[in-house]
Formats: sequence, C-alpha cells, structure tokens
Amino acid sequence: MTLPRRLGKAVDPYVAALLGTVTLAALLPATGRGATVAGGAADVAITLLFFLYGARLSTGEAVAGLRQWRLHLAVGASTFVLFPLLGLAARATVPFLLTGPLWTGLLFLCVVPSTVQSSIALTSTAKGNVPAAICAGTYSSLVGMAATPLLAAWLIGSTVSFSADGLLTIATQLLAPFLAGQVLRRWIGGFVGRHRGVLGRLDRLSILLVVYTAFSRGVAEGVWRQLTPLRLLALLCLAGALLALALCTTALAGRRLGFRREDRVTLVFCGSNKSLATGLPMAAVLFGASAGPVILPLMLFHQVQLMVCAVIANRWSVAARLTAVDGVEVEPEDRVVVDRAVRDP
Repeated sequence: MTLPRRLGKAVDPYVAALLGTVTLAALLPATGRGATVAGGAADVAITLLFFLYGARLSTGEAVAGLRQWRLHLAVGASTFVLFPLLGLAARATVPFLLTGPLWTGLLFLCVVPSTVQSSIALTSTAKGNVPAAICAGTYSSLVGMAATPLLAAWLIGSTVSFSADGLLTIATQLLAPFLAGQVLRRWIGGFVGRHRGVLGRLDRLSILLVVYTAFSRGVAEGVWRQLTPLRLLALLCLAGALLALALCTTALAGRRLGFRREDRVTLVFCGSNKSLATGLPMAAVLFGASAGPVILPLMLFHQVQLMVCAVIANRWSVAARLTAVDGVEVEPEDRVVVDRAVRDP
C-alpha cells in the first residue's frame, strides 16, 4: 500500500476537514462582508441542524426515555457536575501549562452539554442502548441551553457576556428550531428517518462553518500569535486527561448503579462526550469577539473523544458479538482477551 493510501486510512476525514478549515482560516480569514456571510451561513446551518434533531426524536422515544431517569441523571451529573469540577481543578495549571484564556476555554468545554450525533453513532457501534442515547443526548442539549450559560457565568465570571438577550439568542437559534421540528415531525419524520446520512453531513458542515468564522476572527485580531506549540501540547494532554477521567468515572458509576451492559455503554459515551454543534454557537454568543481562543480546547477535546471513543466502541462491539454467540457477557475491561479470541479463535 502506498504512503498516501496509508495516510488516508489512518486519518479520519472529519479530522482532516477540521484541520483544513483551521488552515484555511489562517491563510484566508473571512473579514468584512465575507465574515458576515460566513457567520450567517453558520447560523442557518446550526438552526437547520437542531430542526432536524427535533424532527428525528419521536414522541414515543422521548416518553420511553423518561422511564430511564436514573440513566439520564447519571449522564447529567457527569456532564454538568463532574466535568465542571475537573475544569476548576485544572486552574492549578495556570500559568505553568495554560494561559488564562486557554483555561477559560477549558472550563467552558466542561460546561458544554453532551453531543447527540456522535454519541448515538458510538453507542450503536458498541451495541448499546441507542434509543436511550438519542434521549440522553437530546435531553442534555435541551438542559444545556440554560445550564451552560448559567454555569459559564457563575464559574468563569466577567469574561462571559451573560444577559437575557444572550439566552434569547441561544433559545432562538437552538431551542426554537428543535421544537419546530417536534411539531412538524408528524409530516416530515419519515423523510428525516430515511435520510439520516444527511443529518450527519449537516452536523459536520455546520461545525466547519462555525470553526471557520471563529478562527477567522481570531486571526484578524492576532490572538493566535499568543499561543506556543508547548501550550497547545499541554492543552492536548489536559484534554486527554479529562476524557480519561470521564470515561473511567462513568464506567465505574454504571457498575455501581447496577445498569445493564447496554445502559452502561450509553452512560460512558453520553457522559464523556461534549458537543461542538451546541458549544460553538453558545461560545460565539457568550464570549463575542474573544471566542476564538475559547473554542480551541473544545475543538481539541472533540477530536480526542472521536478517536479514543471510536476505538473503544469497536472493541466493545467485538465483545458484544462474542456475547451473542457464547451467551456469556464479556465486560469492557476484558477486551484484550476478546481481541485475542477474535484473532485466534
């Protein structure tokens, strides 16, 4: 296999697209009228994305999800309690590892709600409870529309531009389209269900647009000159540590709470992932012109969670297939033994 083909298989296309978007913003930042057009396109894409989220979630799934309130409380506790505590603890790394703005971004990352699209995909791959993942991700996003600005204003302080107008902007861009999708689901739900791939592509396109506009603003204002490679490496390591602690804590909590395997899988992925689609527009509203450095930790964490959780989901999928054959549950921590069994049955 040639080197380009090997690289193509090793690098996720979405990760490559994000890196390409950042490079494009560095070389050709959107300014003036171009920035206005790019920002407007990003707003439209995010609004349409949450409209489709609303159209996708059936009333039956939403009601059934309420019965699993213990699971959703566990996801919420990880998202809005565990992560903020870890973010506050990371204050000890300033100024040795992180600058003040980077720590602000790390703390903002910790109050962002769970993701919807990738949590569902990961849970499905790992043979978890997909309907519960749909509900958990959706509920987290809805709660986050109020919880994220409130927590950000409380924990971060004066850096956050918190106001009733900001909450109204978030509700208009995220909550209102979701509710509209729920209302119109009766007529368009079948079409959306048959074209789920469109939802995934729109999810990524909207994120790329928001990243481009935010990084363009940062380039125009010269904020990226303040970052050094060592700072970025330290930030990447802290993002990995955050994810590892969240994964271990949710896995342990699922066992202690007596959840069945499928629900533990849902808790691990929904409780450890963070949403770019929700976090980026919120950052733009809450931080305004200074949002550029703030979204960097969220972007890095998102890439780390995609790569690490994809590996875990694939391994758990193998364990689930062996369970179906042998009739014996294989726990996630036994995946090394499972992999050996698959390679040498």
